[in-house]
Amino acid sequence: MMAPEPAQSPQATTEDPRASNREKFELELEFVQSLANPYYLHNLAQRNILDQPAFINYLEYLMYWKEKDYARFIRYPHALHHLDLLQHARFRSEMKKDEWREYLNQKQYDHWRTWRDHPGISSNVAPTDPQETGVQSQQNASFG
Repeated sequence: MMAPEPAQSPQATTEDPRASNREKFELELEFVQSLANPYYLHNLAQRNILDQPAFINYLEYLMYWKEKDYARFIRYPHALHHLDLLQHARFRSEMKKDEWREYLNQKQYDHWRTWRDHPGISSNVAPTDPQETGVQSQQNASFG
């Protein structure tokens, strides 16, 4: 006589594999993007989550997000940079320190503030202060 099969929940029997894959994709995408936040990394470090071998393995698994087919979904590129840094024990250890969190936060801010200021790259935004440009605006020139 055969043993009865374990009962499955109605959700498990009707679950679409594509929906399951999409949910996994969205959860991992959201988590990877959260790595762009230095305060979140600091919180994980202070709770010793970054020291857990299973979590370190998970971070290594998530490196597939650096491939172009996946990276194109990332809205916060610092997330991928921080994912790289999290592969190193020293970085994970340093993230426990308030000073390191602030340092990383400042570096990230400085990058965002200046990333378009490289020589040879023109921005479409013209300075609004006439003294900065040394040129009188068209509107003022017609009246003066």
